[in-house]
Formats: sequence, C-alpha cells, structure tokens
Amino acid sequence: MNSPNPDNPILIVDNDPKILAAVETVLRMAGFDNITAIQDSRDVIRTMERRIPGLVLLDLNLPHISGDHLLKSIRKTWPRIPVIVLTGNVEVDTAVKCMKIGAMDYILKPVDQDRLVKSVKQALGGGQAPGQLSKPMHQELFAQIKRPSAFKNIITQDSQMHAIFHYVEAVAPSPQPVLIFGETGVGKELIGQSIHNLSGRKGKLVKVNVAGLDDNVFSDTLFGHVPGAFTSARNARPGLILKASGGTLMLDEIGDLALTSQVKLLRLLQEGDYLALGSDITRHSDTRIIASTNQDLWALEKQGKFRKDLIYRLSTHTLTLPPLRERLLDLPLLLDRFICQAADELDKPVPDIPKSLIETMETYPFKGNIRELKSMVYDAMSRYQGGAISAGLFNVFTRADHGSGASLPLDPGLPTLKRAANELIEKAMAHTGGNQSAAAKILGISQQALSKRLQKLRKEG
Repeated sequence: MNSPNPDNPILIVDNDPKILAAVETVLRMAGFDNITAIQDSRDVIRTMERRIPGLVLLDLNLPHISGDHLLKSIRKTWPRIPVIVLTGNVEVDTAVKCMKIGAMDYILKPVDQDRLVKSVKQALGGGQAPGQLSKPMHQELFAQIKRPSAFKNIITQDSQMHAIFHYVEAVAPSPQPVLIFGETGVGKELIGQSIHNLSGRKGKLVKVNVAGLDDNVFSDTLFGHVPGAFTSARNARPGLILKASGGTLMLDEIGDLALTSQVKLLRLLQEGDYLALGSDITRHSDTRIIASTNQDLWALEKQGKFRKDLIYRLSTHTLTLPPLRERLLDLPLLLDRFICQAADELDKPVPDIPKSLIETMETYPFKGNIRELKSMVYDAMSRYQGGAISAGLFNVFTRADHGSGASLPLDPGLPTLKRAANELIEKAMAHTGGNQSAAAKILGISQQALSKRLQKLRKEG
C-alpha cells in the first residue's frame, strides 16, 4: 500500500464536518493512517508550519480564508507539496483556475471513493494526476531552488527573498567573499548560514561580531597568539581563522571595523596569509569569508572610515536583504510562527490572530525588522490570558507613536484603544448583568484582571 511517510501526514481541509469525516474514513479504509483533519481554514498554514504534510486535500468554498487564497499560499511557500482540490463547483473555469494556480487534481463533491483513492495514491507516489498542467509547481520561483532545505529556517513567500535564494545557490560554492547588506534584524546571519550549508565546505561556520573590537583584540580573536606574545599570554590561542579552517568565517558589523584591523583583513583576503600575535611564522588559510553590515560602506569610505580596496575585496559577491516593511506578505507567516513558538515556550494556548492585528502591524515601520517582531510577540504573549490576541497586548501600539517620533495616522472618528477597551468591558458587564466571572470569559481575560480594570475605571470615572 502506498501510504504516506509517518512524518508527512495527509491534510484534509473542509469546513463541513460530515465531509471531513467521510473523506477521512475512505482514506483510512484504503490504508492511509496518518491523517490530519482541519475544519477552520485559519489553522491551515499554522498546522503546515508545525508539521509539513505530504499531501493537502483542500475544499475551495471556505469561510475566513478562501480555498483559492490558501492554494496560492501553499504553492508559494511549499511548492512541492501536492494539493488536490475538493469542491461542489462543476464549472470548467474553476477547474482551470485551480490548475493554473498549481492544484494537482480537481475532484467534485460528492466525492467518488475510487477516484479519490486513485488520486491520493498518484499524488503521494509522485505521478502526474489527471488534468495536471505540465509541471505547474515549477512556475513558482521558489520551486526552481535546487536545495530548499538550506533555507528551512527562513520563513518567507516574498519574491525578493526567493530571488536572493537563487543567487545564494549560485555563489555558495565559490571560495570568494560574500558581502551581505541589510538593516538590523533582517536575517543576515540566517543567510550566512544558508551560504555555508550550500558551499560544500567541510569545516565549521564560525561567527564573530567585530564591532567595538580594538586592533589587538581583533587580531587576537581572529589570528590567535603564541605563548609570550604579551604579558598574560601563557598558552597559545589558535584564533577563529584556524577554528574555521576549511569552513566559513562570518564577520558581522564589518562597517565598524577599525582601519588598522582592516589592513590585516585585506592581507588575509588578498593572499590568504596571516600572522598570529607574537609569531613570525606566516600561516595560510583556506577559510571562506562572509561579511555583513547594516551600514553603507561607500559612504564610510568617503568619510575616510573604510578602505576602498577592502570593499572591493569583500564584495566579490554581494546581496541586500529587504526590510520587513518591504516584504509584508511574510508578516502573517512570521507573526504566526512566533506566536506558536512563544505559546509553546510559555505553556499557553495558541491564540487566533485577528485580521485587524495584521492590518495594524502593516502600518508599523519595524526598524528592528524580524528580530523586533519576535520580541514584540514574546512580550505580548507573556501577558496573554485567552481569546484572540489583540493589538492592545502590544505595548508599541498603545503609545502615541511608532517609536519614530511621528504620530499615528488615526481616523479622528475612531476611539482610542483605551476607550475601546473600556467600552468593551462596560458592554460585557451589561450583557452579563454585572457578573464579573461571565464578563471575564466573554472578554477572554482573567476575573482578577477584569476586577483591577473595573477598579481603575471607577477611579477614572
């Protein structure tokens, strides 16, 4: 029996519990035991991020998030996962549309049992199902990546990022340096890891932040020292260059490197040679250098703070990572991933994410990018009590600015978050006839938190 791999379940998505039960029964009778049924379309992406399925059976007519939208998201993020569409719509245009997006097959409801089992077997076996267009998955940019597993830690469906993945695959085997530009928190270190993973180099990836290192500390850190090199140097220190031998050395914050240290790094890049402190024996290194920075090196060069020849040496291969505000398609995915992680670590239930929260976040500049988003989520989840997670739990959205000194573009007719929260509390109390326990359940907060809020309201009133 061609049953799915235990690590890759079959995912069935349909808002009708009867359909879910019927399809699941048919598949189990056919020998497919690893099945996950989902009734709420909002749980699909979250479930797939936690455990990637081997196949998705997807209903088109779904509330909350449409089947069309889910199909597009799945094709972009997991282009090699086959999707079979289940629908009661008999129109040819619908079938053609699904196939163009990337569905492997299209099955009408009520589902014919033999047809369903045959299509599932074909999908899991890698065969081409009836009606499939010629390799529709490969129409997506991400599907053209040869080793997507090298980017498994980078959550994205953004076309800019997928283009960068292609570039990374192309330059990774090269021994020449790579220079990565990008704002703080965009994921430069993750890209550096991907480059190393794809390089085929047998040595380690060693990372060091060179910001704030004076020349002696820089030299000692990278090149090491011999005994007696300085007063406290009783034992030899190999240095990170030697530790990364045959591998990759990633130098973060390269724009802050002192000019005297830049000369030594330039020699290493030009000749592959270096001297340990206190030694007159030249050593040769085969370490590949990756450098990253959030600064404009050419602007620093004009200021006399960075060597032009070093820029040329470092930038044999160059890439620039877009900030989060320029890849907003990734915001829901990242938000969901961090919420799930935080909930797991804090031993709390995973909350629903309202569309209003995502819309609020899309107006935020995220100067700290993905790192800032993660910190915001963990802070919000530490105070989360229940119900859907709201903007009110994110401190940054309750302030008068987005941390930039500029006022938020709020509609004057809209209530402030504080006033809106107070109104919700008053309505909940009125609805329950003053029963705090019942009102707290409606609001998704603890009775203690509601009691404190009511006391504050009375004082303010």
